[in-house]
Amino acid sequence: MQDKKTILVLAPHPDDGEFGAGGSLSRWASEGRKIHYVAFSPCIASLPEGSAPDLLHTELMKATSRLGIEASKVHLADFPVRMFPAMRQEILEMMVKMNKEMKPDLVLVPNSQDIHQDHHTIFEEGLRAFKHCSIIGYELPWNSLEFKSNFHVRLTKEQVKRKYEAISEYKSQVKRAHHDEPFLEGLARLRGTQIGTEFAEAFELIRWIS
Repeated sequence: MQDKKTILVLAPHPDDGEFGAGGSLSRWASEGRKIHYVAFSPCIASLPEGSAPDLLHTELMKATSRLGIEASKVHLADFPVRMFPAMRQEILEMMVKMNKEMKPDLVLVPNSQDIHQDHHTIFEEGLRAFKHCSIIGYELPWNSLEFKSNFHVRLTKEQVKRKYEAISEYKSQVKRAHHDEPFLEGLARLRGTQIGTEFAEAFELIRWIS
């Protein structure tokens, strides 16, 4: 990881990156790595009735700040939620532009077995746009029938706490079952057990260039 100085997180929706990689992002930010976070949809159609249309953007900025990501490196696109498959070319073109401008060493995408239509589109177009980069797929257990956990990042208890604090900034989403500290800590303990440490996050290793 020492050569991975610029990291790009591709999140279909605000909060996906925090759930899938919040502990790792907290660790990498503390190590001085440059982190870009791109969320592709404001998810207006999924917001609680009466919500401000920029609610998730506001929550995203608060959440990523908790992880130590600079506000200037957090970006929100405007693709409509659950419609990504019909907008593949526009998404790909946006990613190609990001690759040229950001020049990431490591790209985080949803894992290959994620069954959500928006997530799978970001995975597939991410492979095309960033085919010359190292790529890992993050874990969202509720969206995957299977998950290959063959890349792990060790975490401290404090980094797991930062992940929960970031996710807690999404007040609009608190009714979801996975907005739960024991769940997040339990998953981190499970992934830590796989590599003989207390806490970890697991990823699918898609391509590694060193």
